[in-house]
Amino acid sequence: MTHVNVLDPGASPLDYYGFELRRLREAAGLTQQQMGDVLNYTGSLVGQIETARKVPTPEFSERVDAALGTGGLFSRLVVLVLRSQLPCWFQQVAELQSRAVEIYAFETHMVPGLLQTREYARVVLGALDQADLDDRTAARLGRQRIFQKDQPPSYWLVLSEGALCQEIGGRAVMQEQLAHLLSFEGNPRINVQVLPFSAGVHAGLQGAFDLYRFVGDAPIVYTEGYNTGHPTANPDTVQDCSLRYDHLQAAALSLRGSAALIRRVMEDRYGEQHLA
Repeated sequence: MTHVNVLDPGASPLDYYGFELRRLREAAGLTQQQMGDVLNYTGSLVGQIETARKVPTPEFSERVDAALGTGGLFSRLVVLVLRSQLPCWFQQVAELQSRAVEIYAFETHMVPGLLQTREYARVVLGALDQADLDDRTAARLGRQRIFQKDQPPSYWLVLSEGALCQEIGGRAVMQEQLAHLLSFEGNPRINVQVLPFSAGVHAGLQGAFDLYRFVGDAPIVYTEGYNTGHPTANPDTVQDCSLRYDHLQAAALSLRGSAALIRRVMEDRYGEQHLA
C-alpha cells in the first residue's frame, strides 16, 4: 500500500491548504494526475502541494477554485500561505501593507518588492541564498496582490536614479523591470517618481523608509536592516519621516519627467543594442 502523508491542518497555512486540496479533490473523485490534467499542471505538482512540499501560486489557486467550484476558497487561502512563507520578521510588515490605505516608499538602491518583476525578485532573493528560491519568490510576488483588492492602496514611490543604474540580473532583467515601472503610467493608484543624481544633497540620505497610513489607526514608519525590520508608530518619527518624504517628492522629477528618465535609461543603458 502506498504511504499517504496525512497533514495536520492546524500546523500551518500551507498544511491547511494541502489538507483541503486533497480532501476536496478526493471528494470530486479525481486522482492527482486527473486533477493536474484539469488544471494544466502535473499530477506531481498537485501531490507536492497536497503534502506541503511545494507552495501554491495565486494562478494555481484560481484554477483549483474554478475546477472544484470552491467559491474562491483557495484564492483566499493562498494569501495566508504566501504571507506565512515570508521571513518571520517581515510578516508583520506584509500585514501592515495589506491594511494600509496609503503607502509612501523611498528606495535608494533597488526597486522595492511591491513593484518587482519575477526575474528581478529572483535575482535579489538569490544573491546569497538559492534555497527554496521559487517559493520565496512566489511569496514576495504574492504581496503585490494588495493592488488587486476592491479598494487598493494609493502607492507612491520615490526611487533614486541609482536604482535604475544598478544592474541587477543583467540587462535583459533590468529592461523588463524598467518596462514594468513604465507600465504604471496613467495609473493614479501607483505613482513612481525618480530622484535624480542632480538633486545632490537630499532629505533621504539617512536611508530608505516606508510610511504606511491607515483608516482609524496611527501611521507607521518602517525601516529595514539586515534580516531585521523596524516598524514604529512613534509620533516624532512619523512626523520627521513625513516631512522628509515631502521634501523628497519636491526634489524628485515629476511623474512625466520620471517616466522619461526611466525610458531613457532603459533604452540607452539596457536597450537591445547592448544585449549582445
